[in-house]
Amino acid sequence: MSMFGGVFGLVFVIIGLVVVIPTFGAFGVLWTVIAAVGAGMSFYNALSPRGVATEIIELSDDAPMKTSNVEQRLRSLDDLKRKDLVSEAECQSRRAEILKSI
Repeated sequence: MSMFGGVFGLVFVIIGLVVVIPTFGAFGVLWTVIAAVGAGMSFYNALSPRGVATEIIELSDDAPMKTSNVEQRLRSLDDLKRKDLVSEAECQSRRAEILKSI
């Protein structure tokens, strides 16, 4: 995808140099600079030994994460009960299910 973005950006640089700068002046220069920066970043990502910039998110089944999820679900259930969107019986039933999942 980065290589495609680089080629696509290069096409916009060429269009900027040939059409947009002669027609629109300062806007054309801005257009061409933005296209060049985008193409450069894309080519850098595609050709860099580090590869494309990514973010790694690790998920685990640790107890704190599960406890936090249970707490959030219980708060949501209490909020629904306060707003009278669930009955008392349904609230107690759902609460038991949530606590059983721990």
